[in-house]
Amino acid sequence: MTKGFKVKLGKGGFGSVYKGKLQSGIDVAVKMLSKSKDNGQDFVNEVATIGRIHHVNVVGLIGYCVEGEKRGLIYEYMANGSLDKFIFSKEGSVLLSYEKIYEISLGISHGIAYLHRGCDVQILHFDIKPHNILLDDNFTPKVSDFGLAKLYSTKDKSIILTAIRGTLGYMAPELFYKNVGGVSHKADVYSFGMLLMEMASGRRNSDPHAEHSSQNYFPFWIHDQFKEEKDVDMEGASDMDKILIRKMFIVALWCIQLKPCDRPTMSKVVEMLEGKVESLEIPPKPSFYPHEMLEHDGRFNSDEISWSDSTSYNVSVDKITPNQSYLE
Repeated sequence: MTKGFKVKLGKGGFGSVYKGKLQSGIDVAVKMLSKSKDNGQDFVNEVATIGRIHHVNVVGLIGYCVEGEKRGLIYEYMANGSLDKFIFSKEGSVLLSYEKIYEISLGISHGIAYLHRGCDVQILHFDIKPHNILLDDNFTPKVSDFGLAKLYSTKDKSIILTAIRGTLGYMAPELFYKNVGGVSHKADVYSFGMLLMEMASGRRNSDPHAEHSSQNYFPFWIHDQFKEEKDVDMEGASDMDKILIRKMFIVALWCIQLKPCDRPTMSKVVEMLEGKVESLEIPPKPSFYPHEMLEHDGRFNSDEISWSDSTSYNVSVDKITPNQSYLE
């Protein structure tokens, strides 16, 4: 199928992806999972999760292969690869219009909202980031990589996790701090907000080389600009572009609120992105962590965590006991 794994499309935390072709002539992406110590649980998670999903904004699973310790997942082929190469400017990179970036963000929000509410089960992704958003030949976005995903009954009111899941820089605070709220679908909302902030700005949220210290963490700087009623200067943006960008920034700021109960649901996010920017209020300034925890325990301060780290984690921790309704 892959002609001896001839064309490598990329590599992630759970294995490498190669281009292949079915006998029918259809191009596919073949993800070969790395050997893991979890007895193939990541493989089972991905097959069980994505195998029941049918949505235009979620990558389609065509099939899977198992032979001994070798495990492969066969997906529909996404001609334009992952989103990260289109939102972070690099030499020779293709620049998308602000309108197209907005359309992509809306598509992603529809995809995640479907995972949370559109299936017979609730699917939490836990690793929403630019690298895990794939684009087809028409730049239609599709949520991918369900290695860390968890399935829950629609009747579940709370979640107990035995591992920290996600990628630093996109992980919700409640995965670290029990006292900000229970773990729920709002963890994906937080990750989407961090992604949306990067899409709107075309830069990573954390920039240690920024000219001003206030710009080191971009969401803080954006919030300050809005509170001071200053325009955010975006290169080459038309008046209509500026409206779309402002809308994306405000929605992103709501999504990355510290407490899960202060964040909107993904269904509400879709509504906010599709609505008028005039109807959106500026949310309170977001925070990394609870102030009371910072005073007593500095283990997770910004000096010790690289918030732009792109590595996915599934680290065992003590059980997290939610104190918040899953459906909140």
